[in-house]
Amino acid sequence: MSGPGAIRVAVVNDYEIVVAGVASLIAPYGDRVAVVELDTGVPVLSEVDVILYDTFGQVQGDGVDLEDLVHGSDARVAIFSWNTDANLVRRALERGASAYLSKGLSALAIVEALERVHRGETVIPDGPGPVEVVAGGWPGREHGLTAREAEVVALITQGLSNQEIADRSYLSINSVKTYIRTAYRKMGVGSRSQAVGWGVQHGFATRRTRVVRPEASGPDQR
Repeated sequence: MSGPGAIRVAVVNDYEIVVAGVASLIAPYGDRVAVVELDTGVPVLSEVDVILYDTFGQVQGDGVDLEDLVHGSDARVAIFSWNTDANLVRRALERGASAYLSKGLSALAIVEALERVHRGETVIPDGPGPVEVVAGGWPGREHGLTAREAEVVALITQGLSNQEIADRSYLSINSVKTYIRTAYRKMGVGSRSQAVGWGVQHGFATRRTRVVRPEASGPDQR
């Protein structure tokens, strides 16, 4: 149940399990942050204060199309990613993002960051380095895939080559190959075509859906 002054948030990603996972993560703080819309592959429809863009399987940094995300609204954009490279963060902010949040944050820290964004602040990661503990959900998690392995599988399922995956995820080509090898073992597949088939069967195919919650009736209802 959202509070009367809760910040209105839309969670955006091309995977339903990802947006649902993020929404569930911050749901205990509904008196402060109300997730009013979940979007996979479609523009935000509701009038919201902040759009939380999860980069799982998506473009990152300055590749994010902020204009398409805000869809002509005044919403601020917070990018939610495990990849917090300083140059990537800088380029995203230069393009107009209001925040770049690490997936290593606790639910409370995410809520506090969204409140700061709503107040007009710019929020960036506190420190450098890779994030190993990732918040939220992702396809393949129940099969033992880590968030990074799952993202590589998602990009394979989308038809990207190893080099394209490296470019999209800002990983080295050797890191991509390592994630592929470890993911394949967990998936029980031995080829790219088998991996694509496994991905399609296990929630790695992107979809276009929108879920608008009752709280999205408009700012006059806050």
